[in-house]
Amino acid sequence: MRRVLVIVVAVAAVSPALAHTGGVADGLVGGLMHPVFGPDHVAAMVAVGLWGAFLGSPAIFILPIVFPLVMALGGVLGILGVPLPGVEIGIAVSAAVLGMMVALAARPPLWVAAVIVGAFAIFHGHAHGAELPPGADAVAYSAGFVIATGCLHLAGIAFGLLTRWPAGRLAVRTAGGAIAIAGLMFLGRLA
Repeated sequence: MRRVLVIVVAVAAVSPALAHTGGVADGLVGGLMHPVFGPDHVAAMVAVGLWGAFLGSPAIFILPIVFPLVMALGGVLGILGVPLPGVEIGIAVSAAVLGMMVALAARPPLWVAAVIVGAFAIFHGHAHGAELPPGADAVAYSAGFVIATGCLHLAGIAFGLLTRWPAGRLAVRTAGGAIAIAGLMFLGRLA
């Protein structure tokens, strides 16, 4: 995993030849940067990894796969300009709800957890797609935001693995509570 992360960072850091408009910086790098520099996106995506780790197998694998797959669909809708009302509210609520799921140690059936994660992924994907820079390579940009999302999920999973120990379980639930509070703050800023 460390090697994959090093390769992704190295590829993203390479200076492009910019021989045509909408260079790689607007494509892959722009896509990589968009989720990472949005605290609302970071909170929700880390919460998905935390919740998956908290729920254990198979959720630890399924939730972080469902989110980017459905997010990519939402991204296509955003790129195509299909309207989706309440995108910013949906993103803020996603952080609050997903954080609360972790904080409260919610253990719904896997399909319910996947539906919750997928429903919120639509909003995140739409926001990413709608903010595609003009002239950018939509495929590279989309790949970037999916890769960045995966890395944020992995960060949540890594921290979430602390649930193996009683103190770690408390730390993960506390992190979920912090994410839920952050989500409420994001929501409050929209009002």
